[in-house]
Amino acid sequence: MDLKGKTTIVTGASQGIGAAIALDIASNGARVALVDIQEEKLKMVADLIRKNGGEAYSYAADVSNFDQVVAVTEKIIKTLEKIDHLVNNAGITRDNLLMRMKEEEWDAVLAVNLKGVFNFSKAVIRNMMGKRYGRIVNISSVVGLMGNAGQTNYSASKAGVIGITKSLAREVASRGITVNAVAPGYIATEMTDKLSEEVKEMFMGLIPMKRFGTPEEIAKAVRFFLSDDAAYITGQVLSVNGGMLM
Repeated sequence: MDLKGKTTIVTGASQGIGAAIALDIASNGARVALVDIQEEKLKMVADLIRKNGGEAYSYAADVSNFDQVVAVTEKIIKTLEKIDHLVNNAGITRDNLLMRMKEEEWDAVLAVNLKGVFNFSKAVIRNMMGKRYGRIVNISSVVGLMGNAGQTNYSASKAGVIGITKSLAREVASRGITVNAVAPGYIATEMTDKLSEEVKEMFMGLIPMKRFGTPEEIAKAVRFFLSDDAAYITGQVLSVNGGMLM
């Protein structure tokens, strides 16, 4: 699954799954444009990619801010001339029971996780359509498929990502652009490390494989969708969850 010569934007690339995706696709030949609000962490990931022989560029931006997204996209096109791939990975959590959830907790999660996908997809799609080629991979979640108590905001945002994926796939298929989603299960990252031991044990009890996934396992699934091996696959959701949801 060689990505040599391709230019890929990865959002939320400063840590966890996003960093793993960036490192994986860079090691397989892609030029990567890394986007995140955490500028210093982002530069560290870019430096690591370059140290390993890859080509990486870092851009600080808030994916929930459309003007910032447009500005960053224009910078990327000016520097790298084209955009072949977009990986919408940026995401946050603000967990709480609905009866206790603050409006700002709902708004923040939907703004990053869902509007962020809209913002970047809209910003890059014209460039892809002009070339009649593109790959968009959106990172959803198992809880977007099955729900989870205390995560109505997160679950709603990730279910919405699936809706965007399927609808946009229909809009752009005739232009040689595929749009797919990867729905991770419980993956060992800084985000999931914040969950209580009780919640972790609950998730472990739901996973037939009896282990948590790794960011690298998600990255390989994303690379497949970006590659020519997946050229005839669009509008699909690939669950990578150890059997947590079948």
